[in-house]
This record gives sequence, C-alpha cells and structure tokens, in this order.
Amino acid sequence: MAEQEFKQIVRIAEKDLPGDKNVVYALALIKGVGVNTAYAVCRRLGIDTRRKLGSLTDDEVRKLDEALRAIHKLGLPPWLFNRRRDPQLGVDRHLIGAELVLAVRGDIELLKEIRCWRGVRHMLGLKVRGQRTRTTGRTGMTVGVKKPKK
Repeated sequence: MAEQEFKQIVRIAEKDLPGDKNVVYALALIKGVGVNTAYAVCRRLGIDTRRKLGSLTDDEVRKLDEALRAIHKLGLPPWLFNRRRDPQLGVDRHLIGAELVLAVRGDIELLKEIRCWRGVRHMLGLKVRGQRTRTTGRTGMTVGVKKPKK
C-alpha cells in the first residue's frame, strides 16, 4: 500500500484545522464542537482518536465532515447537542460554525425584541447571568482616583 502524505492543514466544516494535532483536539477548534462531542463522533465513525488529523485519508476526512454537519443522524444521545428543543423547529439540533453564531445572535435579538430581563441587560451591555456589578465589569474612564503628588 502506498504511503499517504501528511497534510499540514485539513479543511473540515469550513475551517482550516492543523494537521499536527490529535483528531479530537483539532475537531474541538471548530465552533460548536467540544472535546466530548469530537470523541463521540470519532468513536461512532471508528476513527482512532489518538491519530494526527493530517494522517487521515481523504475518505475519513470526508466522513468526518459529513458527520459533523449532521451529528443528529449519528444516533448520539440528545444531551450532547447544543440546541435542545430549538425554539424555531421544536426539535433537538446540533449547529456548528457560522450557523451556531447566527442562531445565538438571533436568540439574543429575540430577547431584546421582547424586552425581557436578559434582553435589556444585553441592550445595556451589562452582565446577564446574575453576576455582581458593584466592583467588577466596569468599563470606561477611571473616576475618583487622584495620583499622588511627586
């Protein structure tokens, strides 16, 4: 069998990934794919998780790309998905890349539009998840502090 050349950069899900990393950690660089999701997908496809991404064959890379675009068809448990009970469709979905960014942006715009608490906090640029704001999260110029005379 002929020696497969090592690829320095592999393109999966519209993202260039380094070929010198393990498959799992390279896939985790894709937005919406974490280490646990990458492990689950690799095990489902029968790809060794300790291999370098650049050593995969073109067929394996194609299978990985197709699987990441349709994770819900792999038979993985729904708790692994990042869009459980999607508000628009009402089904469990898993989005990656630009689709995920647009979906989150749309969710935030909906919160702003209905003027709920989280939407108002987003509009004002304040912390949304109940953190304290008395001393942290301050932006802008420093006020009320004088430099000592020399």
